[in-house]
Amino acid sequence: MFPIIMSSDSGSQLWNCTVFDLHSGSSLLSYRGGNSSARTLAVLRGDFLLSAQLGKNFINVWEIQRKDQLQQKIVCPGVVTCVTASPNGLFLAAGVAEAIYLWEVNTGKLLSVLNRHYQDVSCLKFTDDSSHFISGGKDNLALVWSLCSVIQLDLTHAPDPRHILGRHSLPITDLCCGMMGAQARVATASLDQTIKVWELSSGELLLSILFDVEIMSVTFDPCEYFLFCGGSDGNIFQASLRSKSLNRDRSFQSDIDGNQVFKGHRNLVSCLSVSMDGTLLLSGSHDETVRLWDTNSKQSIRCLAHKGPVTNAVIMPAPANMFLPDSRPSVPLPRFSRHLHGSEGDGVESGEVCVRLGLYTQVKETYLQKADKLNSLMNAITDKSVFGDGENTKVRVAELEEEVQTLKKINKDLYDFSSQLLTKPT
Repeated sequence: MFPIIMSSDSGSQLWNCTVFDLHSGSSLLSYRGGNSSARTLAVLRGDFLLSAQLGKNFINVWEIQRKDQLQQKIVCPGVVTCVTASPNGLFLAAGVAEAIYLWEVNTGKLLSVLNRHYQDVSCLKFTDDSSHFISGGKDNLALVWSLCSVIQLDLTHAPDPRHILGRHSLPITDLCCGMMGAQARVATASLDQTIKVWELSSGELLLSILFDVEIMSVTFDPCEYFLFCGGSDGNIFQASLRSKSLNRDRSFQSDIDGNQVFKGHRNLVSCLSVSMDGTLLLSGSHDETVRLWDTNSKQSIRCLAHKGPVTNAVIMPAPANMFLPDSRPSVPLPRFSRHLHGSEGDGVESGEVCVRLGLYTQVKETYLQKADKLNSLMNAITDKSVFGDGENTKVRVAELEEEVQTLKKINKDLYDFSSQLLTKPT
């Protein structure tokens, strides 16, 4: 698999999104049908491409190798503002007005509708281990959701977010999630001219950086040494996370502690993406261009013209089936439901198994408590495999206790013999 650029804009009449070769900039293929909204472009399981139709209430779905034919449309109850797929390919989440809709991909069932934002949801991201997802909204809030607490069949109980990140004073425009799953760091961008970095596991604010302009997009470099922040003035700011300063609140100053500025765009920077080796930065802008930058020299090495303001631009490995027109998805995509699974009938369909996930996850445990519980469970399993069960265990324990007493007696005899030998007069 080689790296590609996938981008979309809001003005093209001929295609929805286009695939470019990362190194040559040549156009490889285009997907036809409508225009994509910002923060809605997603690849599902390497087999399907999804994007929400600009200003409409549905999500377009293509088979990744069939660029000219829409496979289906996922109809939603309102205009879709953001879309994300879990890295393991099992779940799909979309923001519709102030609600978050979560589907199970294998069955197409709508598992949950989360209504904890007070205004439109602007961005959604999963952690790399698919255990959590984070939502940002125009209500200035970012919410951290544990997937296991959300996927439950008890519709009488509305799931609560694990953390509420509420230090922004204006709407959140973008967010990005680092590596390490539930231990990751999360960065949120806002119209209040700040970037804030949070610890996902605790919800604690680690760093706040103040800029001179509104920040419209943000991403980490792969090693999380730097943040790249797209400004409303067209500049891209590289903020170092390795500063020696112990202050949690800082102001961005270029040429200090590794802070730099990329200059080239003439309008706000709507999206950012970094290559896996960290040497290339991709940016999309409302000046109708996508630029590729060398992160070391801060120079623009390629400019890809578009037909309208760029809504999505991302660097990714090319899915295995993308350039194989005769290939087919490994698992077909079902029809996606518009209603909660429990509201369409009192019982489950014939042949289905109802697994009640999340009913016992309401007690909040720390990771140390979970690790201690897991260790105790492993020890119990080990004891059972060694000692057996029931009466056999009692017999085995009695044998071991008798053996311990014998060893103690032998040890005492040896000690007495040694003492007598050492104290015997010559």
